[in-house]
Amino acid sequence: MVLNNIEKLLEKYENGETSLKEEQALKSYFSQDNVAPHLEHYKPMFTYFLGNQQEQFTKDLPLKAKKKFDLKWIAVAAVAVIMLGVYFTPMIGTSSCEENIVGTFCEPEDALNEVTKSLAMISNHFNKGVSTVNYLDEVNKGTATLNYLNEVENATRIIFKTNP
Repeated sequence: MVLNNIEKLLEKYENGETSLKEEQALKSYFSQDNVAPHLEHYKPMFTYFLGNQQEQFTKDLPLKAKKKFDLKWIAVAAVAVIMLGVYFTPMIGTSSCEENIVGTFCEPEDALNEVTKSLAMISNHFNKGVSTVNYLDEVNKGTATLNYLNEVENATRIIFKTNP
């Protein structure tokens, strides 16, 4: 009878329906030496739970608040980066073309030529895109022929005097 009760408790345990008293009964059963042979594979699990239940945490927990990060160091780093940036950048508004800034041209003709090349490239790619959309004209022609069919349908309604 005890073995039948243990098997029912094991089934409830596997379904997660046992109470703490029932789990304690299972732990005490499996801590014994005489366990049914077909339930031997449960014994290591429940003996582990018994041993684990007696463990205690003995270290002291510090209850101090974490040290907050000091934001003034971020401000100091930001000022240092800005100062280095100002120091190492060339002066804006210099009139000599020897210090060629990226993206600028000294001669207006050079700038015009570069813009002309860029616009020609954009136009070329745009024309390629437009040529792939030419099939939409065929769709418009097809819808126009459908309009003729509507007119034929209207004429047949008039002839046969039917209401839509």
